[in-house]
Amino acid sequence: MPDRAEGGNASSHADGAAELPTSATRDDLSDTDRRRVQAVTRPATNFSKAEKFEAMAGGGGTSIASVNQDSFSQFSANITFAEEGTFKLGNALFRKLWVSSPSSTQASDGLGPLYNARACQTCHLKDGRGHPPEGSADATSMFLRLARVPKTDAERAAIAAHEVLNFPDPVYGTQLQDSAVPGLPAEGHMTISYTETPVTLAGGETVSLRKPQYSIDKPGYGALDETTTLSPRVTQAMSGLGLVEAIHPADILTNADPDDKNGDGISGKPALVRDPVSGQPILGRFGWKAQSATVRQQAADALAGDIGISSPDAKRSHGDCTAEQAACLAMADGVQARLGDTEAPDPVLDLITFYSENLAVPARRKASFAETLAGKKVFYETGCISCHVPKFVTRRDAANKAHAFQLIWPYSDFLLHDMGDGLADGQQVGGASGSEWRTPPLWGIGLTKTVSGHTFFLHDGRARNLTEAILWHGGEAAKARDRFATQEKADRQALIIFLESL
Repeated sequence: MPDRAEGGNASSHADGAAELPTSATRDDLSDTDRRRVQAVTRPATNFSKAEKFEAMAGGGGTSIASVNQDSFSQFSANITFAEEGTFKLGNALFRKLWVSSPSSTQASDGLGPLYNARACQTCHLKDGRGHPPEGSADATSMFLRLARVPKTDAERAAIAAHEVLNFPDPVYGTQLQDSAVPGLPAEGHMTISYTETPVTLAGGETVSLRKPQYSIDKPGYGALDETTTLSPRVTQAMSGLGLVEAIHPADILTNADPDDKNGDGISGKPALVRDPVSGQPILGRFGWKAQSATVRQQAADALAGDIGISSPDAKRSHGDCTAEQAACLAMADGVQARLGDTEAPDPVLDLITFYSENLAVPARRKASFAETLAGKKVFYETGCISCHVPKFVTRRDAANKAHAFQLIWPYSDFLLHDMGDGLADGQQVGGASGSEWRTPPLWGIGLTKTVSGHTFFLHDGRARNLTEAILWHGGEAAKARDRFATQEKADRQALIIFLESL
Protein backbone atom coordinates (compact mmCIF):
# COMPACT_ATOMS: atom_id res chain seq x y z
CA MET A 1 0.00 0.00 0.00
CA PRO A 2 2.58 2.60 -1.07
CA ASP A 3 2.18 6.26 -0.27
CA ARG A 4 1.41 7.72 -3.66
CA ALA A 5 2.17 11.36 -2.88
CA GLU A 6 5.86 10.92 -2.16
CA GLY A 7 6.91 8.85 -5.15
CA GLY A 8 6.02 11.47 -7.72
CA ASN A 9 7.66 14.34 -5.86
CA ALA A 10 11.19 13.00 -5.59
CA SER A 11 13.87 13.80 -8.12
CA SER A 12 16.99 11.95 -9.21
CA HIS A 13 20.52 13.20 -9.74
CA ALA A 14 22.56 12.27 -12.77
CA ASP A 15 24.80 10.11 -10.60
CA GLY A 16 21.87 7.90 -9.66
CA ALA A 17 21.34 9.29 -6.15
CA ALA A 18 17.80 10.40 -5.37
CA GLU A 19 16.60 13.12 -3.09
CA LEU A 20 13.42 14.09 -1.31
CA PRO A 21 11.45 17.18 -2.24
CA THR A 22 12.58 20.22 -0.29
CA SER A 23 9.15 21.83 -0.30
CA ALA A 24 7.29 21.69 3.00
CA THR A 25 3.93 22.65 1.52
CA ARG A 26 0.94 20.36 1.84
CA ASP A 27 -0.92 19.82 -1.41
CA ASP A 28 -3.99 18.24 0.19
CA LEU A 29 -5.33 21.29 2.03
CA SER A 30 -7.27 24.40 1.17
CA ASP A 31 -5.95 27.69 2.50
CA THR A 32 -8.57 27.59 5.24
CA ASP A 33 -7.62 24.06 6.27
CA ARG A 34 -3.94 24.99 6.21
CA ARG A 35 -4.51 27.80 8.70
CA ARG A 36 -6.53 25.46 10.92
CA VAL A 37 -3.79 22.83 10.87
CA GLN A 38 -1.08 25.38 11.65
CA ALA A 39 -3.07 26.71 14.60
CA VAL A 40 -3.93 23.36 16.16
CA THR A 41 -0.43 21.89 15.84
CA ARG A 42 1.45 24.81 17.41
CA PRO A 43 3.37 23.77 20.54
CA ALA A 44 1.55 24.37 23.81
CA THR A 45 2.31 27.51 25.82
CA ASN A 46 -0.34 27.15 28.54
CA PHE A 47 0.32 24.31 30.98
CA SER A 48 -2.50 25.08 33.39
CA LYS A 49 -4.93 22.82 31.58
CA ALA A 50 -4.97 20.09 28.97
CA GLU A 51 -5.17 21.07 25.33
CA LYS A 52 -8.37 20.48 23.41
CA PHE A 53 -8.63 16.83 22.30
CA GLU A 54 -5.30 16.02 24.01
CA ALA A 55 -6.69 12.86 25.57
CA MET A 56 -7.68 11.52 22.13
CA ALA A 57 -4.13 10.60 21.11
CA GLY A 58 -5.20 8.79 17.96
CA GLY A 59 -7.85 11.23 16.81
CA GLY A 60 -11.28 9.82 16.08
CA GLY A 61 -9.91 6.30 16.07
CA THR A 62 -8.67 6.48 19.66
CA SER A 63 -9.57 3.47 21.79
CA ILE A 64 -11.37 4.28 25.03
CA ALA A 65 -11.56 0.62 26.06
CA SER A 66 -10.65 -0.31 29.62
CA VAL A 67 -6.92 -0.30 30.32
CA ASN A 68 -5.65 -3.88 30.42
CA GLN A 69 -3.28 -6.25 28.63
CA ASP A 70 -5.30 -5.85 25.42
CA SER A 71 -4.97 -2.05 25.31
CA PHE A 72 -2.84 -2.14 22.13
CA SER A 73 -5.02 -4.74 20.38
CA GLN A 74 -8.24 -2.76 19.87
CA PHE A 75 -9.36 -1.74 16.38
CA SER A 76 -9.63 1.93 15.46
CA ALA A 77 -12.91 3.31 16.78
CA ASN A 78 -13.83 5.02 13.51
CA ILE A 79 -13.55 2.17 11.01
CA THR A 80 -16.74 0.82 9.46
CA PHE A 81 -18.59 -2.32 10.51
CA ALA A 82 -17.39 -4.08 7.34
CA GLU A 83 -13.82 -3.02 8.10
CA GLU A 84 -14.12 -4.56 11.55
CA GLY A 85 -14.54 -7.91 9.80
CA THR A 86 -11.45 -7.26 7.67
CA PHE A 87 -9.54 -6.32 10.83
CA LYS A 88 -10.52 -9.58 12.53
CA LEU A 89 -9.44 -11.64 9.52
CA GLY A 90 -6.12 -9.81 9.56
CA ASN A 91 -5.81 -10.49 13.28
CA ALA A 92 -6.28 -14.21 12.67
CA LEU A 93 -3.49 -14.18 10.08
CA PHE A 94 -1.29 -12.11 12.39
CA ARG A 95 -1.65 -14.89 14.97
CA LYS A 96 -1.35 -17.75 12.45
CA LEU A 97 1.35 -20.33 13.22
CA TRP A 98 3.24 -21.36 10.10
CA VAL A 99 4.66 -24.88 9.73
CA SER A 100 7.53 -26.36 7.73
CA SER A 101 7.09 -27.83 4.26
CA PRO A 102 5.84 -30.22 3.11
CA SER A 103 2.77 -30.37 5.31
CA SER A 104 -0.78 -31.64 5.17
CA THR A 105 -1.93 -28.12 6.09
CA GLN A 106 -0.95 -26.62 2.77
CA ALA A 107 -2.37 -23.19 3.59
CA SER A 108 0.05 -22.92 6.50
CA ASP A 109 3.33 -24.40 5.30
CA GLY A 110 6.44 -22.60 4.16
CA LEU A 111 8.04 -21.78 7.50
CA GLY A 112 11.72 -20.85 7.29
CA PRO A 113 13.72 -22.89 6.57
CA LEU A 114 15.65 -20.55 8.92
CA TYR A 115 13.48 -18.30 11.06
CA ASN A 116 13.05 -16.32 14.27
CA ALA A 117 9.33 -16.81 14.86
CA ARG A 118 6.40 -18.88 13.61
CA ALA A 119 3.85 -16.06 13.78
CA CYS A 120 3.76 -12.25 13.73
CA GLN A 121 2.15 -12.35 17.16
CA THR A 122 5.13 -14.27 18.57
CA CYS A 123 7.34 -11.19 18.27
CA HIS A 124 4.59 -8.60 18.71
CA LEU A 125 2.93 -10.23 21.73
CA LYS A 126 -0.30 -8.37 22.48
CA ASP A 127 0.85 -5.93 19.76
CA GLY A 128 3.24 -4.45 22.28
CA ARG A 129 6.90 -3.75 22.85
CA GLY A 130 9.56 -6.46 22.71
CA HIS A 131 12.22 -7.13 25.33
CA PRO A 132 15.70 -8.58 25.69
CA PRO A 133 15.93 -12.11 27.09
CA GLU A 134 15.82 -11.47 30.83
CA GLY A 135 16.10 -14.47 33.08
CA SER A 136 15.09 -16.94 30.35
CA ALA A 137 16.00 -18.06 26.86
CA ASP A 138 13.08 -16.14 25.36
CA ALA A 139 14.57 -13.92 22.66
CA THR A 140 11.64 -14.07 20.24
CA SER A 141 10.85 -10.35 20.49
CA MET A 142 14.48 -9.28 20.02
CA PHE A 143 16.88 -10.20 17.24
CA LEU A 144 20.22 -9.28 15.72
CA ARG A 145 20.41 -7.44 12.41
CA LEU A 146 23.54 -8.31 10.45
CA ALA A 147 25.28 -6.08 7.92
CA ARG A 148 28.83 -5.77 6.67
CA VAL A 149 30.44 -2.55 5.55
CA PRO A 150 30.44 -1.75 1.81
CA LYS A 151 33.75 -2.82 0.30
CA THR A 152 33.76 -1.29 -3.17
CA ASP A 153 32.92 2.01 -4.80
CA ALA A 154 30.01 0.29 -6.55
CA GLU A 155 28.59 -0.88 -3.21
CA ARG A 156 28.96 2.56 -1.68
CA ALA A 157 27.27 4.07 -4.73
CA ALA A 158 24.37 1.61 -4.42
CA ILE A 159 23.71 2.76 -0.86
CA ALA A 160 23.99 6.43 -1.86
CA ALA A 161 21.46 5.86 -4.65
CA HIS A 162 19.12 4.11 -2.18
CA GLU A 163 19.19 0.93 -4.24
CA VAL A 164 20.05 -1.07 -1.10
CA LEU A 165 19.98 -0.31 2.62
CA ASN A 166 23.25 -2.12 3.32
CA PHE A 167 24.99 -5.43 2.55
CA PRO A 168 24.25 -8.69 4.37
CA ASP A 169 26.79 -11.00 5.87
CA PRO A 170 27.81 -13.30 2.96
CA VAL A 171 26.93 -16.44 4.93
CA TYR A 172 24.36 -15.44 7.56
CA GLY A 173 22.40 -12.86 5.59
CA THR A 174 20.57 -9.90 7.07
CA GLN A 175 19.47 -11.36 10.40
CA LEU A 176 20.59 -14.03 12.84
CA GLN A 177 18.03 -16.82 12.65
CA ASP A 178 17.97 -18.70 15.95
CA SER A 179 15.52 -21.39 14.79
CA ALA A 180 15.36 -23.82 11.87
CA VAL A 181 13.08 -26.50 10.46
CA PRO A 182 13.92 -30.16 11.22
CA GLY A 183 17.10 -31.34 9.55
CA LEU A 184 18.74 -27.93 9.42
CA PRO A 185 20.96 -26.28 12.06
CA ALA A 186 19.98 -22.85 13.36
CA GLU A 187 22.40 -20.00 12.74
CA GLY A 188 23.18 -19.49 16.41
CA HIS A 189 21.91 -17.68 19.46
CA MET A 190 22.35 -14.13 20.67
CA THR A 191 24.20 -13.67 23.94
CA ILE A 192 24.30 -10.47 25.97
CA SER A 193 26.55 -9.29 28.78
CA TYR A 194 26.16 -6.00 30.61
CA THR A 195 28.53 -3.54 32.23
CA GLU A 196 27.00 -1.26 34.86
CA THR A 197 28.01 2.41 35.16
CA PRO A 198 26.66 4.69 37.91
CA VAL A 199 25.37 8.17 37.04
CA THR A 200 24.77 10.75 39.76
CA LEU A 201 21.87 13.14 39.31
CA ALA A 202 21.18 16.47 40.98
CA GLY A 203 20.38 15.98 44.65
CA GLY A 204 22.62 12.94 44.96
CA GLU A 205 20.34 10.31 43.41
CA THR A 206 22.36 7.59 41.67
CA VAL A 207 21.17 5.65 38.63
CA SER A 208 23.02 2.71 37.14
CA LEU A 209 23.14 2.43 33.35
CA ARG A 210 23.89 -0.95 31.81
CA LYS A 211 25.86 -1.10 28.57
CA PRO A 212 25.32 -4.30 26.59
CA GLN A 213 27.82 -6.34 24.63
CA TYR A 214 26.56 -8.78 21.99
CA SER A 215 27.95 -11.97 20.56
CA ILE A 216 26.72 -15.16 18.87
CA ASP A 217 26.83 -18.48 20.67
CA LYS A 218 27.38 -21.66 18.67
CA PRO A 219 27.34 -20.18 15.16
CA GLY A 220 26.00 -22.93 12.93
CA TYR A 221 27.68 -21.93 9.66
CA GLY A 222 31.18 -20.85 10.57
CA ALA A 223 32.52 -17.38 11.21
CA LEU A 224 30.82 -14.15 10.24
CA ASP A 225 32.54 -11.74 7.89
CA GLU A 226 35.12 -9.79 9.89
CA THR A 227 33.35 -6.50 9.06
CA THR A 228 29.83 -7.68 9.92
CA THR A 229 28.15 -5.63 12.62
CA LEU A 230 25.55 -6.88 15.10
CA SER A 231 22.61 -4.55 15.69
CA PRO A 232 20.10 -5.66 18.33
CA ARG A 233 16.48 -4.67 17.81
CA VAL A 234 13.45 -5.17 20.02
CA THR A 235 10.06 -5.14 18.34
CA GLN A 236 8.09 -1.92 18.59
CA ALA A 237 4.48 -1.40 19.64
CA MET A 238 1.99 -1.59 16.77
CA SER A 239 -0.51 1.14 17.70
CA GLY A 240 -1.26 3.94 15.26
CA LEU A 241 0.80 2.72 12.30
CA GLY A 242 -1.83 3.67 9.73
CA LEU A 243 -2.04 7.17 11.17
CA VAL A 244 1.73 7.57 10.93
CA GLU A 245 1.58 6.57 7.27
CA ALA A 246 -1.16 9.17 6.78
CA ILE A 247 1.04 12.07 7.94
CA HIS A 248 1.79 14.21 4.91
CA PRO A 249 5.51 14.04 4.04
CA ALA A 250 5.66 17.85 3.96
CA ASP A 251 4.84 17.95 7.68
CA ILE A 252 7.76 15.63 8.44
CA LEU A 253 10.12 17.48 6.10
CA THR A 254 9.30 20.85 7.65
CA ASN A 255 11.00 19.71 10.88
CA ALA A 256 14.13 18.48 9.09
CA ASP A 257 17.32 20.51 9.51
CA PRO A 258 20.13 18.16 8.45
CA ASP A 259 22.73 20.95 8.41
CA ASP A 260 21.51 22.53 11.66
CA LYS A 261 21.03 25.87 9.96
CA ASN A 262 19.21 27.28 12.99
CA GLY A 263 22.11 26.37 15.27
CA ASP A 264 20.06 24.65 17.96
CA GLY A 265 22.18 21.49 17.90
CA ILE A 266 19.31 19.40 16.49
CA SER A 267 19.87 18.23 12.93
CA GLY A 268 17.15 15.73 12.17
CA LYS A 269 17.27 14.39 8.65
CA PRO A 270 14.70 12.50 6.60
CA ALA A 271 15.29 8.89 5.60
CA LEU A 272 14.95 8.07 1.92
CA VAL A 273 14.09 4.56 0.78
CA ARG A 274 12.87 2.88 -2.37
CA ASP A 275 9.26 1.82 -2.60
CA PRO A 276 9.59 -1.91 -3.41
CA VAL A 277 6.47 -1.75 -5.60
CA SER A 278 7.01 1.42 -7.63
CA GLY A 279 10.78 1.67 -7.30
CA GLN A 280 10.40 5.37 -6.54
CA PRO A 281 12.27 7.09 -3.69
CA ILE A 282 9.94 7.91 -0.81
CA LEU A 283 10.12 8.93 2.81
CA GLY A 284 10.99 6.20 5.33
CA ARG A 285 9.07 6.51 8.56
CA PHE A 286 8.90 3.04 10.17
CA GLY A 287 11.49 0.95 11.98
CA TRP A 288 14.33 1.90 14.29
CA LYS A 289 16.26 3.45 11.40
CA ALA A 290 13.21 4.59 9.38
CA GLN A 291 14.09 1.92 6.83
CA SER A 292 10.48 1.23 5.76
CA ALA A 293 8.15 3.63 3.99
CA THR A 294 4.83 1.84 4.38
CA VAL A 295 3.10 -0.54 6.76
CA ARG A 296 2.72 -3.01 3.89
CA GLN A 297 6.46 -2.98 3.24
CA GLN A 298 7.15 -3.61 6.92
CA ALA A 299 4.72 -6.54 6.95
CA ALA A 300 6.19 -8.12 3.80
CA ASP A 301 9.76 -7.75 5.07
CA ALA A 302 8.84 -9.26 8.44
CA LEU A 303 7.07 -12.22 6.86
CA ALA A 304 10.13 -12.98 4.73
CA GLY A 305 12.90 -12.06 7.16
CA ASP A 306 11.47 -13.22 10.50
CA ILE A 307 9.28 -16.18 9.48
CA GLY A 308 10.58 -17.14 6.04
CA ILE A 309 7.22 -16.65 4.30
CA SER A 310 7.10 -15.13 0.82
CA SER A 311 4.42 -12.66 -0.27
CA PRO A 312 3.72 -10.67 -3.45
CA ASP A 313 5.93 -7.82 -2.19
CA ALA A 314 8.81 -10.01 -0.96
CA LYS A 315 9.05 -13.18 -3.02
CA ARG A 316 11.68 -14.90 -0.90
CA SER A 317 10.25 -18.35 -0.22
CA HIS A 318 13.48 -19.39 1.50
CA GLY A 319 13.51 -16.29 3.66
CA ASP A 320 16.99 -15.12 4.62
CA CYS A 321 18.86 -18.17 3.28
CA THR A 322 22.02 -17.12 1.43
CA ALA A 323 23.85 -18.68 -1.51
CA GLU A 324 26.38 -20.08 0.99
CA GLN A 325 23.64 -22.06 2.78
CA ALA A 326 23.03 -24.70 0.13
CA ALA A 327 21.20 -27.09 2.45
CA CYS A 328 18.76 -24.34 3.37
CA LEU A 329 18.06 -23.49 -0.26
CA ALA A 330 17.49 -27.17 -1.03
CA MET A 331 14.66 -27.42 1.48
CA ALA A 332 11.07 -27.56 0.22
CA ASP A 333 9.11 -24.32 0.24
CA GLY A 334 5.38 -23.80 0.74
CA VAL A 335 4.44 -22.30 -2.62
CA GLN A 336 1.21 -23.84 -3.93
CA ALA A 337 0.96 -23.34 -7.70
CA ARG A 338 -2.83 -23.40 -7.58
CA LEU A 339 -2.78 -20.42 -5.19
CA GLY A 340 -0.04 -18.34 -6.77
CA ASP A 341 3.72 -17.97 -6.74
CA THR A 342 4.16 -17.11 -3.05
CA GLU A 343 3.51 -18.81 0.28
CA ALA A 344 1.27 -15.96 1.45
CA PRO A 345 -0.61 -15.03 -1.74
CA ASP A 346 -3.25 -12.34 -1.99
CA PRO A 347 -5.14 -11.41 0.08
CA VAL A 348 -2.98 -12.55 3.02
CA LEU A 349 -0.62 -9.56 2.92
CA ASP A 350 -3.54 -7.17 2.35
CA LEU A 351 -5.30 -8.45 5.47
CA ILE A 352 -2.20 -8.39 7.69
CA THR A 353 -1.50 -4.86 6.47
CA PHE A 354 -5.04 -3.69 7.21
CA TYR A 355 -4.86 -5.16 10.70
CA SER A 356 -1.51 -3.47 11.34
CA GLU A 357 -2.74 -0.13 10.01
CA ASN A 358 -5.84 -0.05 12.19
CA LEU A 359 -4.66 -0.99 15.66
CA ALA A 360 -5.98 1.87 17.76
CA VAL A 361 -3.95 4.25 19.87
CA PRO A 362 -5.16 4.09 23.49
CA ALA A 363 -6.62 7.21 25.06
CA ARG A 364 -4.43 9.27 27.36
CA ARG A 365 -4.78 8.82 31.08
CA LYS A 366 -4.82 11.77 33.51
CA ALA A 367 -4.03 14.30 30.78
CA SER A 368 -5.69 17.09 32.77
CA PHE A 369 -4.24 16.19 36.19
CA ALA A 370 -2.05 18.85 37.80
CA GLU A 371 0.95 16.53 38.20
CA THR A 372 0.73 15.49 34.53
CA LEU A 373 0.55 19.09 33.37
CA ALA A 374 3.55 19.96 35.54
CA GLY A 375 5.50 17.16 33.88
CA LYS A 376 4.38 18.31 30.44
CA LYS A 377 5.80 21.75 31.18
CA VAL A 378 9.14 20.14 32.14
CA PHE A 379 9.03 18.03 28.96
CA TYR A 380 8.73 21.20 26.88
CA GLU A 381 11.26 23.24 28.85
CA THR A 382 13.83 20.44 28.77
CA GLY A 383 13.73 20.53 24.98
CA CYS A 384 12.27 17.09 24.41
CA ILE A 385 9.81 18.41 21.82
CA SER A 386 12.69 19.31 19.50
CA CYS A 387 12.60 15.67 18.37
CA HIS A 388 9.48 14.29 20.05
CA VAL A 389 7.12 16.61 18.15
CA PRO A 390 3.78 16.33 19.95
CA LYS A 391 1.13 16.45 17.24
CA PHE A 392 0.22 16.32 13.56
CA VAL A 393 -2.93 16.51 11.47
CA THR A 394 -3.02 13.70 8.94
CA ARG A 395 -3.60 14.25 5.24
CA ARG A 396 -7.07 14.98 3.86
CA ASP A 397 -6.65 12.44 1.06
CA ALA A 398 -5.53 9.46 3.16
CA ALA A 399 -6.28 6.10 1.52
CA ASN A 400 -8.56 5.11 4.39
CA LYS A 401 -11.16 7.67 5.52
CA ALA A 402 -10.59 6.57 9.11
CA HIS A 403 -7.06 8.00 8.91
CA ALA A 404 -7.94 11.23 7.10
CA PHE A 405 -7.65 14.69 8.69
CA GLN A 406 -7.11 13.40 12.21
CA LEU A 407 -5.38 15.36 14.98
CA ILE A 408 -2.92 12.84 16.41
CA TRP A 409 -0.33 13.00 19.20
CA PRO A 410 2.54 10.57 18.42
CA TYR A 411 5.37 12.63 20.00
CA SER A 412 7.86 11.99 17.20
CA ASP A 413 9.25 13.88 14.22
CA PHE A 414 9.96 10.58 12.35
CA LEU A 415 13.40 11.87 11.42
CA LEU A 416 16.88 10.44 11.94
CA HIS A 417 19.02 11.90 14.73
CA ASP A 418 22.58 11.24 15.85
CA MET A 419 22.18 9.86 19.36
CA GLY A 420 25.88 9.70 20.17
CA ASP A 421 28.41 6.96 20.71
CA GLY A 422 26.62 5.46 23.72
CA LEU A 423 23.68 4.23 21.64
CA ALA A 424 25.61 3.65 18.40
CA ASP A 425 25.45 0.19 16.88
CA GLY A 426 27.96 0.93 14.11
CA GLN A 427 25.57 -0.33 11.45
CA GLN A 428 24.61 1.80 8.46
CA VAL A 429 21.04 1.38 7.23
CA GLY A 430 20.44 3.37 4.06
CA GLY A 431 21.01 7.01 4.91
CA ALA A 432 21.17 6.31 8.65
CA SER A 433 24.68 6.09 10.05
CA GLY A 434 25.75 3.79 12.84
CA SER A 435 24.80 6.39 15.46
CA GLU A 436 21.55 7.66 13.92
CA TRP A 437 18.10 6.50 14.95
CA ARG A 438 14.56 7.48 14.08
CA THR A 439 12.75 9.30 16.89
CA PRO A 440 10.40 6.63 18.25
CA PRO A 441 6.78 7.69 18.92
CA LEU A 442 5.92 7.96 22.61
CA TRP A 443 2.17 7.40 22.46
CA GLY A 444 1.23 4.38 24.54
CA ILE A 445 4.62 4.26 26.27
CA GLY A 446 3.00 4.51 29.71
CA LEU A 447 1.10 1.27 29.11
CA THR A 448 4.21 -0.82 28.39
CA LYS A 449 4.14 -2.52 31.80
CA THR A 450 0.40 -3.22 31.55
CA VAL A 451 0.51 -4.67 28.02
CA SER A 452 3.98 -6.20 27.76
CA GLY A 453 4.78 -6.96 31.38
CA HIS A 454 8.08 -5.04 31.48
CA THR A 455 9.60 -1.56 31.30
CA PHE A 456 12.55 -2.13 28.96
CA PHE A 457 13.12 0.73 26.52
CA LEU A 458 15.35 1.88 23.65
CA HIS A 459 16.24 -0.13 20.55
CA ASP A 460 17.81 -2.97 22.53
CA GLY A 461 15.89 -2.81 25.80
CA ARG A 462 18.98 -1.79 27.77
CA ALA A 463 17.04 0.86 29.70
CA ARG A 464 15.08 -0.74 32.54
CA ASN A 465 12.86 2.27 33.08
CA LEU A 466 12.11 5.67 31.58
CA THR A 467 14.75 7.48 33.66
CA GLU A 468 17.50 5.23 32.28
CA ALA A 469 16.14 5.70 28.77
CA ILE A 470 16.45 9.48 29.08
CA LEU A 471 19.96 9.27 30.52
CA TRP A 472 21.15 7.19 27.56
CA HIS A 473 20.33 10.06 25.19
CA GLY A 474 23.48 11.57 23.70
CA GLY A 475 24.56 13.35 20.55
CA GLU A 476 21.85 15.77 19.48
CA ALA A 477 19.87 14.95 22.63
CA ALA A 478 22.77 15.50 25.04
CA LYS A 479 21.63 18.98 26.07
CA ALA A 480 18.12 17.76 26.91
CA ARG A 481 19.59 14.80 28.83
CA ASP A 482 21.88 17.09 30.82
CA ARG A 483 19.00 19.42 31.67
CA PHE A 484 17.07 16.43 32.98
CA ALA A 485 20.03 15.21 35.03
CA THR A 486 20.53 18.61 36.68
CA GLN A 487 16.85 19.27 37.45
CA GLU A 488 15.46 18.96 40.93
CA LYS A 489 14.15 15.51 41.75
CA ALA A 490 10.56 16.77 41.84
CA ASP A 491 10.86 18.01 38.24
CA ARG A 492 12.39 14.73 37.10
CA GLN A 493 9.56 12.83 38.72
CA ALA A 494 7.00 15.14 37.11
CA LEU A 495 8.48 14.46 33.67
CA ILE A 496 8.23 10.70 34.24
CA ILE A 497 4.60 11.09 35.36
CA PHE A 498 3.87 12.93 32.12
CA LEU A 499 5.49 10.18 30.02
CA GLU A 500 3.52 7.54 31.89
CA SER A 501 0.31 9.33 30.92
CA LEU A 502 1.05 8.98 27.20
